[in-house]
Amino acid sequence: MASIEEFDPLNTSVPATKIEVTVSCRNLLDVDTFSKSDPVVVLYVQGIGTKEWREFGRTEVIENTLNPDFVRKFVLDYFFEEKQNLRFDVYNVDSRSSNISKHSFLGQTFCTLGEIIGSAGARLERVLSGIPGKKCGNIIFTAEELSNCRDIATMQLCANKLDKKDFFGKSDPFLVFYRSNEDGTFTICHKTEVIKNTLNPVWQPFTIPVRALCNGDYDRTVKIDVYDWDRDGSHDFIGEFTTSYRELSRGQSQFNVYEVLNPKKKGRKKKYVNSGTVTLLSFKVESEYTFVDFIRGGTQLNFTVAIDFTASNGNPAQPTSLHYMSPYQMNAYAMALKAVGEIIQDYDSDKLFPAYGFGAKIPPDGKVSHAFPLNTDCENANCVGIEGVLEAYYECLRTVQLYGPTNFAPVINQVAQCAADVTDGSQYFVLLMITDGVISDMVQTKEAVVNASSLPMSIIIVGVGPAEFDAMEELDGDEVRVSSKGRAAERDIVQFVPFRDYIDRSGNQVLSMARLAKDVLAEIPEQLLSFMKNRGIEPRPALSNSPATHITVHL
Repeated sequence: MASIEEFDPLNTSVPATKIEVTVSCRNLLDVDTFSKSDPVVVLYVQGIGTKEWREFGRTEVIENTLNPDFVRKFVLDYFFEEKQNLRFDVYNVDSRSSNISKHSFLGQTFCTLGEIIGSAGARLERVLSGIPGKKCGNIIFTAEELSNCRDIATMQLCANKLDKKDFFGKSDPFLVFYRSNEDGTFTICHKTEVIKNTLNPVWQPFTIPVRALCNGDYDRTVKIDVYDWDRDGSHDFIGEFTTSYRELSRGQSQFNVYEVLNPKKKGRKKKYVNSGTVTLLSFKVESEYTFVDFIRGGTQLNFTVAIDFTASNGNPAQPTSLHYMSPYQMNAYAMALKAVGEIIQDYDSDKLFPAYGFGAKIPPDGKVSHAFPLNTDCENANCVGIEGVLEAYYECLRTVQLYGPTNFAPVINQVAQCAADVTDGSQYFVLLMITDGVISDMVQTKEAVVNASSLPMSIIIVGVGPAEFDAMEELDGDEVRVSSKGRAAERDIVQFVPFRDYIDRSGNQVLSMARLAKDVLAEIPEQLLSFMKNRGIEPRPALSNSPATHITVHL
């Protein structure tokens, strides 16, 4: 059993969200002469950086069908911040050999795990391809988050007439909760605060995930030990009692008054009754929602890009410029944009992304602007897909004059204005700002961030180039919340990273981009959830499994 001193709820590891992917196929090729095909689906996952495909698993073989619904699922760890590339190969099983190359290839498709989750009703249908001149049929994926129990319990307890343990005082009691394991052992899952010098303590209400308390089994034994706290750590055992989640969920009642028993005392003293009682004062259960719940319920991520066009970036025509358009490789701006955008686009159904520049003199009159559309359309700044944003960025470099200063507030306020119009949980806005230098309007930017912190919005700032970005850390409220005019940000919504920290020394751009995306996007799900929770917004029911538009993948 773990020591009661070893338990630290702030440092316990949280398992990744697990997604169960179910696979079906329709109208597969019939390659067997006297019967129909005997299909199996093989899933390959692509390693970040290495780009090597490795086999993850296989469905069972279903004999004699062109329209299989496979029972065996693929269970994958889901990380929002990573682009998780998947490849599904379909084969007709011709023999007992486990070597897949010994069997007949029926087609394949590629997608990301994010695409499956982000599709309507978490259902994605793709056209199989890979055999020239043949229609290979369709493959259908559905995704479901695996979680036995995601409820959160809040309870409060008190005790009465506990045993006196301290020589010069009463007792300093606290409670330790354990859930039972199948092998009869117990795992610590919660520890209350210590109430000093009393035999009748009332502990503060506390919140605990139900899965931590009973792992989803409502009748599993929950053991609660009562201790008297001692400064040297040799806490004195007062007694114990057992209950279950089901019993606790009855709330305050005669069923939830427990005798605290000390087995040693009970064995020694004939007249021993108990070492006091513990009473449940209150108990309530709420659902704990996840990022996937909101995405499946239809919440869309609206991705906006803002690019720094200040003169400190250098002349785009020169190789030393951070905006240099090399025919051989992407510059840092394009890499950051593509790395983040390619993941977020899976969660945006229309794939239209507003893209802005700031800090340049723009045609026709040469006025400095800090929020000009890259596509030059003042009525509609949307670009089609990430490739459309990149095209507009490259075109802008040919038409605007790099200038200054580096003002962030105008673009932040522009996106915040859009976010303020949709606060019902149906949309969440992510602004990616890519810059080479120190912010010129820090006071106004802080005010803009504080104002935006109450809106469905997150800001990612990627610093490119060799500049010192110390001031940027003020905006990233991981340690200290951003404040403006005496008002603190409601939530931490800014994530800042310098791109140079992610550049692969061997020059592998793909690896650099994957590392960057993983870090800058890691906080988005939690930031989205914090907004929803603050506003009391619950996810809508999962969208109906209406057939998704067929997407043909050309190999």
